[in-house]
Amino acid sequence: MTAEATGHVMWSPDPIRQRLAVHTLEDVLALPDDAPRVELRDGVMIVVPSPTYDHQDIAGLLWYWLRRHAPEGLRASMATGVALSLDTTFEPDVLLVDAALEGNRHYALARSVVLAVEVVSPGTRKRDRLEKPAEYAAAGIRHYWRVEQNPLHVYAYDLVDGRYELVADSAEQLVLSAPFPLELPIRDITP
Repeated sequence: MTAEATGHVMWSPDPIRQRLAVHTLEDVLALPDDAPRVELRDGVMIVVPSPTYDHQDIAGLLWYWLRRHAPEGLRASMATGVALSLDTTFEPDVLLVDAALEGNRHYALARSVVLAVEVVSPGTRKRDRLEKPAEYAAAGIRHYWRVEQNPLHVYAYDLVDGRYELVADSAEQLVLSAPFPLELPIRDITP
């Protein structure tokens, strides 16, 4: 009698294509429904760590705040991606995009993204603080916010001459003139 495999086999990226760094946006879009969330970095699939409840609460509260306060023509989104190129995609925690984007899409092109927001977690610190802002800036995304937890603090950056410059930060109230005039009480996004 031989043993038969039972249960579900978890998806993982093709190891040969990973080493060759040849994955594209098409590969990500073709993933099975049970695949984990992935980002694509220069042709390599990176599994996105599962967020904590606090992380998701912050992102959800910020999405809700932006949804209520953003002007007509802008749309707040969560758990959707940004296609920076054919071989690089990111999954920001919150996006503010051009409202004209079709609602049935998972990825927005960088030119349609007004604001990308990353909520920093222990497993994503380096990527959210260094790598992603550099990529977002290179793609021309005009605004980037980094949300630090424990204590909650929001850092807002604007794209100036191809690089992000810090324009405001606060643990109490974020006041900005762009991407639209806003006064965000940090308590409104605190779990």
